[in-house]
Amino acid sequence: MESVLPSFIRPGLDDSPYDNAKVRRRSSLKVAIQTWLSSGAGKSSTSCSLGKFLAILLIVGLCYVALTHTPPPGSLRRSGDHGGDKQERSFGETWRKTMRPSRNNKQSITGQENKNTSVLSHNNDTKVVTGELLQAEELVWRRRQGDVVAAFRHAWKGYRDFAMGYDELQPLSKRGVDGLGGLGATVVDALDTAIIMECEDVVQDATLWIEKELPGRLQDRGQVNLFETTIRVLGGLLSAYSLLGNEQESASKFAVNPKVFLERAVDLGDRLHSAFSTSPTAIPYSDVNLREKRAHAAGFDGGASSTAEVTTVQMEFWYLSHVSGDPKYANSAMRVYEHIKGLPKTEGLVPIFISPRSGGFVGNNIRLGSRGDSYYEYLLKVWLQQGGADSDASAVTYLREMYEEAVSGVKHLLVKKSRPKGLVFVGELPNGITGNFSPKMDHLVCFLAGTLALGATRGMTKDQALRRGFMSERDLQDLKLAEDLCHTCYQMYAVTATGLAPEIAYFNMDEHAQTGQDGGRKDAEFEQDIQIHPFDRHNLLRPETVESLFVLYRVTGDVKYREWGWKIFQAFEAHTKVSTGGYSSLESVTSVPAKRRDKMETFFLGETLKYIYLLFSDRSVLPLDKYVFNTEAHPLPIIIPSTGSGRRNKQTFRFRLKATASR
Repeated sequence: MESVLPSFIRPGLDDSPYDNAKVRRRSSLKVAIQTWLSSGAGKSSTSCSLGKFLAILLIVGLCYVALTHTPPPGSLRRSGDHGGDKQERSFGETWRKTMRPSRNNKQSITGQENKNTSVLSHNNDTKVVTGELLQAEELVWRRRQGDVVAAFRHAWKGYRDFAMGYDELQPLSKRGVDGLGGLGATVVDALDTAIIMECEDVVQDATLWIEKELPGRLQDRGQVNLFETTIRVLGGLLSAYSLLGNEQESASKFAVNPKVFLERAVDLGDRLHSAFSTSPTAIPYSDVNLREKRAHAAGFDGGASSTAEVTTVQMEFWYLSHVSGDPKYANSAMRVYEHIKGLPKTEGLVPIFISPRSGGFVGNNIRLGSRGDSYYEYLLKVWLQQGGADSDASAVTYLREMYEEAVSGVKHLLVKKSRPKGLVFVGELPNGITGNFSPKMDHLVCFLAGTLALGATRGMTKDQALRRGFMSERDLQDLKLAEDLCHTCYQMYAVTATGLAPEIAYFNMDEHAQTGQDGGRKDAEFEQDIQIHPFDRHNLLRPETVESLFVLYRVTGDVKYREWGWKIFQAFEAHTKVSTGGYSSLESVTSVPAKRRDKMETFFLGETLKYIYLLFSDRSVLPLDKYVFNTEAHPLPIIIPSTGSGRRNKQTFRFRLKATASR
């Protein structure tokens, strides 16, 4: 039956493994029957009643064999997971699907019927599961989703009760603190998470605050950081505006009007834009005075800006131009990339500081941790957001080229293996390529696994990308590296006494072997490979590992990523939950009971819990070939350039929310 899904969710003919929609591959049984019927024997047998009877008897017998025969493991190959994918099944499986519909008649959130069969890969074993078993397993994940929703509500309760309107909650002290400019960052950061989880009361509370209180904050507050305010507040406003339907309609389900989010985004964008307009070069200043609409260089590091910070505002400013119709935001933000494109690099890698006064890089420190990380992330994501994956003639093709050059540099200069068991990790070059290699890896670097997987498949599943010819040998290698890095990032959790990762880990190499700085679990498989220094043992409730688990599950379908995410979530529940509301960062992950730091970062609600929830969701929710998540996990739609006119397609991207079990 032809799909009736919206065009932006329903894949086109290119998603089919066949070039012509009129041609469909037939099973071997169907071919044999058709050949026999077309032969002389078939024609003669069907020319009389006895022949017809024998033919019917033969078909019935073959059907019985097909229905009672169990195919060997691996004989059912999953060709995709949503939207127009085809699955190759035995004739008996197809017969059972046709004659005995699924017990679960509910539609998925994209309007598709649930699959009756699937392949789940776990611990390198592939097992064919029936529709009933699949539904039972999915019910487990729906219940676990419900646990994540409960955690989000508990976090929000603590914030609402003790810190509403402040940037962050101190859950142990039961008070709020402003560390991000006093714009109520948690309110905005958590908003689209509440929309996705269908927490209607939270959406209404947050919207009321944004409508009534945020304008005064924007007018009265002073200095904010361009990067942090853009990714958390501007990104959160734009994502909520997009998810609730833009200005075209009111979101009746939540009883809010999305237009208020765009109005606040334009106000904030105008104030932040001064970081670009007052800089003498294409590189923006790092600090902005919102009240006075002027900006200045940072008061440290010689006035240099972080490379990651100035190159991680483009998604938000470009989309603001798209929805507001004012090109100044996108023009200023994209000019940064055009400038950096011409600067000297080391195999695509860049130092972590850049000067807004000179426009050049400062220092030689090369790393994918703090101050360097999201430069590489946004090269890919901005390319995807502006339709680069769908057009070889995209205006931002150069960003994909810069991304691929940088990944090659990472592989050559930064990727190593630990001893004795060979964990793949990404180190640093604190003094550039002429200095020593450091086997230090921030938890922040764990974003890279998801980014590599996204770059390899362009947001599609691996099977879809292979069928459509998008995956080169290089892409396959990048995906393998993504899986290896994600495994390492999970082991950074598994090695500790709390089951939570430290902020920074060191990896043993022959010349860097260390002892006596373990994670607290003597029985951990990689206890000798990973070392945690005393000052690096804290945990800030960071999202990077669960982000990569989410992307890799979407790309590969391997259930181990869900299982790892569930263990991480359970560790958060066991060691960071505060009974009166909220969750607390930890002072050390290497001992139990863990000492707490009395701070709940905004990204715990905006990113960490959102990614775990989506990891447990149907893979058609916010599909990665339709949405790109900014570095603060705020999803923004991919906008594909329209053909001919050169104007951008302003189609509204929406998704239908799915009720969560066991709320």
